Amino acid sequence: MCTSFSPGNDPSEDASELGARTPQDGPATTGRRALLGGALGSAAALALTAATSSSARAAEPTTTLAVRSHRPDARTKAVLVGTAGGPIWRQAAGRRGISTVIEVEGARYLVDAGHGSAAGLFASGLIGPTDGKNDLTAFRAGFITHLHSDHVTDLATFLVQGFIAGGLGTMRAPFTVWGPGDRGALPRPFPPGRPAPEAFNPSNPTPGTASTVTQLLAAYAADVNDRMFDAGSPRIDQVIVGKDIALPATVAANLTGPPPGMRPFAVYEDDRVAVRATLVDHGQMVPSYAFRFDSDHGSLVISGDTTLTPNLLELADGCDVLLHEVIDYDTIVASINALSVPEPVKEAFRNHMFGAHTTEKQLAELLASIELRTLVLHHLVPGAIDRGGWARVAQRLDRVSRATVLVGEDGMTVGAG
Repeated sequence: MCTSFSPGNDPSEDASELGARTPQDGPATTGRRALLGGALGSAAALALTAATSSSARAAEPTTTLAVRSHRPDARTKAVLVGTAGGPIWRQAAGRRGISTVIEVEGARYLVDAGHGSAAGLFASGLIGPTDGKNDLTAFRAGFITHLHSDHVTDLATFLVQGFIAGGLGTMRAPFTVWGPGDRGALPRPFPPGRPAPEAFNPSNPTPGTASTVTQLLAAYAADVNDRMFDAGSPRIDQVIVGKDIALPATVAANLTGPPPGMRPFAVYEDDRVAVRATLVDHGQMVPSYAFRFDSDHGSLVISGDTTLTPNLLELADGCDVLLHEVIDYDTIVASINALSVPEPVKEAFRNHMFGAHTTEKQLAELLASIELRTLVLHHLVPGAIDRGGWARVAQRLDRVSRATVLVGEDGMTVGAG
């Protein structure tokens, strides 16, 4: 596999510049479960919001009337609940915030819970047919790639509403949310040399997943106690728990640079699926994870937010389906250039966007480096682009790959096996 990559800050090339498509050689056969042994943030959000300009919105429909699924009857599959990246206040070009449900023979596993995704679960047919008949008992566990708000803003809704009116978790089998642990140190000021601001919530400034879940549930204590005393509900913290993913003893997260090279490691296993993780490179949001789900019928990998990372290539090699984030270079550059901030701040934004995310050109390198059956573009930033839209990006990548390349849409189901 390739372990060196060209910079991500290059415009997307046409297929003729990326190279010729290689012949289809059939699906990958490795990797089955049986083989397993303040101001800166506001300006950044403004940049991504501005990226969805009127011309971009006109390039693609704001709603999807007919979502094209891919092998939806497979016994192992991913349901794309939300496919937009970044902090958004509304559905970006018809897309909810990032969230995916992995389903293996009826058992369900939540991966991330971005803005609007709780409602998206209902729209995707994952929590029952009608209001008042919600059923989340098929959900066995949840997984958080990293703790940026656009990946967890609907987590409280999912947990609390699922507990109240959906049967999420039991005393014997609590619903467990697995995700990054406490970073252990504050990020460095960006741009370099800027004075460090006073930390928010200094007694617990970098909570991990376990602490985040505990605090979210505690915020609803008035509601939970009313349910317990008035309606006989169990304590919510006995049926829903958060757990920090423990890295292997030989691996330490790097707080000041790319993650160390490592082998994928086991996080979770039940009678349907085995889940492995690896560290990926999402700038100063450390730790950040990608996850691989292996069943007896197929394998799916979710990249999380990351630039092209050798660890991810090893995790994804041989998988049936890879759901990978992507940003549009031209739109991001134009949005940052248009900001009314000093040039050093703009450069800091460029460093983050192109040092912590993946461009079309880098996805072409990924496709040349590993074997997989299907690549699905998701966590799209922005939600819609001009120049033919995300469909055109998928077509260019499809031409240079043995894999099938799809554009993720909210409500789409993609089967692995």
